[in-house]
Amino acid sequence: MQSKIQFSIVVPVLNRPNEIKEFLESLSLQTDRDFEVLIMEGESQHPCDEICKEYSKVLNIKHIKNQISSRSIRRNSGIEAATGNYVIFFDSDCILPPQYIETVRKQLNENYADCFGGPDNANKSFNTLQKAVNYSMTSIFTTGGIRGGKSKNFLPRAFNMGFSKNVYEKIGGYDEIIGEDIDLSMRIKEAGFSIRLIKEAFVYHKRRLTLKKFYKQTYAFGCARIVFAKRHKGSLKILHLLPACFVLGNIFLVLASIISGCIWFLLPVLIYIIAIFIDSLIKNKKVSISLTSILTSYIQLFGYGAGFLDEMTTRRISKKTAEKVYRQ
Repeated sequence: MQSKIQFSIVVPVLNRPNEIKEFLESLSLQTDRDFEVLIMEGESQHPCDEICKEYSKVLNIKHIKNQISSRSIRRNSGIEAATGNYVIFFDSDCILPPQYIETVRKQLNENYADCFGGPDNANKSFNTLQKAVNYSMTSIFTTGGIRGGKSKNFLPRAFNMGFSKNVYEKIGGYDEIIGEDIDLSMRIKEAGFSIRLIKEAFVYHKRRLTLKKFYKQTYAFGCARIVFAKRHKGSLKILHLLPACFVLGNIFLVLASIISGCIWFLLPVLIYIIAIFIDSLIKNKKVSISLTSILTSYIQLFGYGAGFLDEMTTRRISKKTAEKVYRQ
């Protein structure tokens, strides 16, 4: 463990000045402000120069532009430019609760880990779709709670992830592939570095997605799982097959109901829909969010499952970078 943890925060951004404003505002309200911030901007038509300049009065900000570069390259460039010995990564659409940095520092000082990650959550200010997407991304009925809810087999995601400079020096940074953050987490684990889930270090993930964009994103996640299976032997588990089984199972049940004229084939679908509705209602307390959660849950599972099946049979995404599949 380092004698003193010095945090450097790295955030890639492209055409999202409003998001960066909200993100930097949340950093300015931290109870622990002993850190530097590196905003790594690509070739933006809507740059965040003025926003960074405004918040540089209260935060130690480095605004670095990497023209015509991928998200992975910008993250790696941020590590190289960082002066701290522990780098934390966020997506530009994240908002941090005031105690985030204080919590992470306290947790790492008490129980150090070479790499950590935290979960995402929905803020009260989020709209119905954002809360429904957050539900479908974190629910046990969709992802099994693996996005920060459970510590077993936890792998950090780059929207809320940190690791020491020593990790970067030993294994390198993000590769230019689809699912680059999970790939890096796998390499960190395979290299023998310690990885820890800090449940208290959550972020509000303000995804600005349409349903179409959400489908494309989850489709890319499904493709990525096949890419990981080739790169990391033994990484493909039965759990990862479930969305594809969900897609094929739903198609079979619908067709069986139509062909046979028996609606009882749709009973499993109805039970699942009711389970999603009730679970979301308990968590979000609003019928509108619960109804939308049914839609986003199906979009997520069908997107992931379709991407998984497509990539498994065609391998046509494997040679594309994450930037070509979904851009930040």
